[in-house]
Amino acid sequence: MDLLRSLPLGLYLEQPVTWLHRLDSRVKFVWLMSFLSTYIFANTWWRVILVCILIFITLVSGIPRRVWRQQMGYLLSICFLVLIIASLSPDGMGVDYQPRLPVENQYLNQPSTQNNTEDSIVSRFKSQEYNYVLFARGPVKVTRHSFDLAVRLSTIFFTVLYSTTLYLLTTAPEEITAGIESLMQPLRRFKVPVTEIALTLTLSLRFIPLVLEEIQNLVRSVMTRAINWKKLGIKGVVKVWMMVAERLLKNLLLRADQMANGIVVRGFIGSDKHRVQWHNLRLKAFDWLAIAVLIFFWGMRFTIGNQVN
Repeated sequence: MDLLRSLPLGLYLEQPVTWLHRLDSRVKFVWLMSFLSTYIFANTWWRVILVCILIFITLVSGIPRRVWRQQMGYLLSICFLVLIIASLSPDGMGVDYQPRLPVENQYLNQPSTQNNTEDSIVSRFKSQEYNYVLFARGPVKVTRHSFDLAVRLSTIFFTVLYSTTLYLLTTAPEEITAGIESLMQPLRRFKVPVTEIALTLTLSLRFIPLVLEEIQNLVRSVMTRAINWKKLGIKGVVKVWMMVAERLLKNLLLRADQMANGIVVRGFIGSDKHRVQWHNLRLKAFDWLAIAVLIFFWGMRFTIGNQVN
């Protein structure tokens, strides 16, 4: 069991350096916010397009297959399971569904004095068949409303999780905080502690791998003791994992204290007197190309992604 490899949440891929790594962190952050916001009030087709765009970016980015194959596979499997469960769940309408179009026999019983205009309307209704219930076999029923909700839920789940993971995978923590600090510079006029917020974000991103490492070490320590879980019973199992959780909390607090002591030892006394620039943020030609594509992306959102009732 290796959580740092099988669950690379919040981890940065240093090698190989892809074209996503070379993009400015501010541009990537704006792209991330665009993915997280364009599905709001969007139709179903646009939500599916977002998923396809994320998969396409991953395939052409040059990221090794071993990095994203397992994670994307697990996430797609979970989203497909959510799609199936939500589709088979009741849609919450609580009504008996009836055909939207009139019954054909009603038109057969009409007098023969109908003109050609009425006949053309009837034939047009027959050609445009509409069924609210898409699938019905016994207790299993899939309606248009439940299927639409299932697609929305599964696509949002994939978009939110995978877009943030892809962003963290190709952007160093220091570069993320430097970009966010640069974007938050106008807030200094309102006396917002921008540098302190950026420092807190840097420490939190650095702390994620430490949490995974502690969990991995504790799980391995429990597995190596060859505990007979059947003899312990439910109370014994709960007691063991409560002890593991308590030990995990103590280790994380110890790591946090060590990190705080390291900052104090290095003489950090304030954001204005102790600053270290890790990255020189400068927009290049490839960044401007990404911004142009982003403008086209938003144009497509308002063109084909508007909600249709």
